[in-house]
Amino acid sequence: MDNFLILERLDRLEKLIIANKEVLTFEETCDYTGISRSYLYKLTASGNIPHSKPNGKMIFFEKKKLNNWLLQNSRKSRAEITDKALQYTFKNRR
Repeated sequence: MDNFLILERLDRLEKLIIANKEVLTFEETCDYTGISRSYLYKLTASGNIPHSKPNGKMIFFEKKKLNNWLLQNSRKSRAEITDKALQYTFKNRR
């Protein structure tokens, strides 16, 4: 089997394993979010991202909290804004 195919399958297996975990390590969080190591260190040091340090050394991230943090500043699409505006207009007719 070609080395490239083996590496590709290994990468897919790693992603499947990470997808089923509820708690991620620092490295897994970098892979999961696409955030660089240095930026993730800055976020944890400043307390801007939810994380745990149970023994004071290793950093862990709960996937559910991480997903909420990643999606915290969502933006509405034009269609959603238009729909809300129409709902407001019909509701507040005089």
